[in-house]
Amino acid sequence: MKIAITGKGGVGKTTIAAGLARLLAADGYNVIAIDADPDANLAAALGIDPGEAANIIPIAKMTDLIAERTGGTPGTMGGFFKLNPKVDDIPDGLSVKANGVKLLVLGTVEKGGSGCICPESTMLKALLKHVIVRRNEAVIMDMEAGIEHLGRGTSESVDAMLVVIEPGQRSVQTARQIEKLAKDLHIPRILLVLNKVRDREEEEILRTYLPDLPVIGTVLERESIRKADLEGKSPFDSDPDYVSDIKVIKDRLQAEIGEAGGAAETATASS
Repeated sequence: MKIAITGKGGVGKTTIAAGLARLLAADGYNVIAIDADPDANLAAALGIDPGEAANIIPIAKMTDLIAERTGGTPGTMGGFFKLNPKVDDIPDGLSVKANGVKLLVLGTVEKGGSGCICPESTMLKALLKHVIVRRNEAVIMDMEAGIEHLGRGTSESVDAMLVVIEPGQRSVQTARQIEKLAKDLHIPRILLVLNKVRDREEEEILRTYLPDLPVIGTVLERESIRKADLEGKSPFDSDPDYVSDIKVIKDRLQAEIGEAGGAAETATASS
């Protein structure tokens, strides 16, 4: 199962991504969670201690590693460097492990603009493609709205993109833009997650704004989730109702993708 999660900033992508990763790990999957959002905070949502999370160095910031693997100088554009750097050892060697999940923090390329041809961008895209295409693990990606790291060859191996929306027209408009990008990249399933919803009436109103996109699940707004975020903790460890909402999403994804028995197969393959 390879799932990309995106949406407007602040809609709760990370809350959804962390819950899915934790639940899949609890089911016996080998899980890699990828933080590909410039505002990286997936570590805390997974239950990693905030002090430890603050010390995680994003791959994009590992200038010596990037220079070694690409033969190029990070922070520059053009020139000569490898377009297929060695990355197969990175998921195991540089991930942070917690609660059964391997976390990789990609970071973002700060120079050159969107889609720049530079060593950092090449390294991140090669790593993401390796994890999605080559490795036999469940992959949960917390993406930015622009899905910058997904290239065409990688996106075609993604099983589904979850677009998280919250009550509000800006969130809905961003979802429309993401839908177009995802279709351009031939992602096979584009599914909505309704987040921060106060009640069923609000849920039904949201559904009317994007009637052509299937809703895979709803996560209700709860004070416990906000409090967990404020304290740098995972709601997974303190809010069983939140876990129940995420479980509905997970179960529907497994039914949609056809991997209801995948946990046992993945565990067996890796043992």
